[in-house]
Amino acid sequence: MSHIAYISIGSNLGDCVENCTEGMEAIAATEGIELLVRSKLFLTEPVDYQDQPWFINAMIKIRTTLAPLELLAVLKKIEREAGRTTQPVRFGPRVLDLDILFYEDMVMNSDVLVLPHPRMHKRHFVLRPFCDIDPNVEHPVYKKNIRELFDLLDEQGQKVRVYE
Repeated sequence: MSHIAYISIGSNLGDCVENCTEGMEAIAATEGIELLVRSKLFLTEPVDYQDQPWFINAMIKIRTTLAPLELLAVLKKIEREAGRTTQPVRFGPRVLDLDILFYEDMVMNSDVLVLPHPRMHKRHFVLRPFCDIDPNVEHPVYKKNIRELFDLLDEQGQKVRVYE
């Protein structure tokens, strides 16, 4: 049985465009995952920990036969293979960051995975690329679609623009 999931992708160390592109390619090359849609790349201002380079962010929609924790394990492996190490600063710089935002309309709260992603509704760098591929998806907890959540955000400190 296959499931639809949405994954946020980001990088602000090294060749960020290449890191994100290779991350998406690695996801798409994984058995049990089909890449359905990919957003544009966006240049985004850091949030929370400000003293770091801006990010390149994107979003993908996938179809997968993997269970949520199996998918998470695949994403963590891809991050490590890209050179990601344990972060000394929470929300600090990273070579590659892959987060499951939605897995169908599942609501889950475990020690290793929270679905939907607990901060996604507050993040321009997540919602803007999400709007690029699927603005009408409804958040299973807030019962608003992605476009509505994006429109509720205050732009202060969260600049996002299409990367060219």
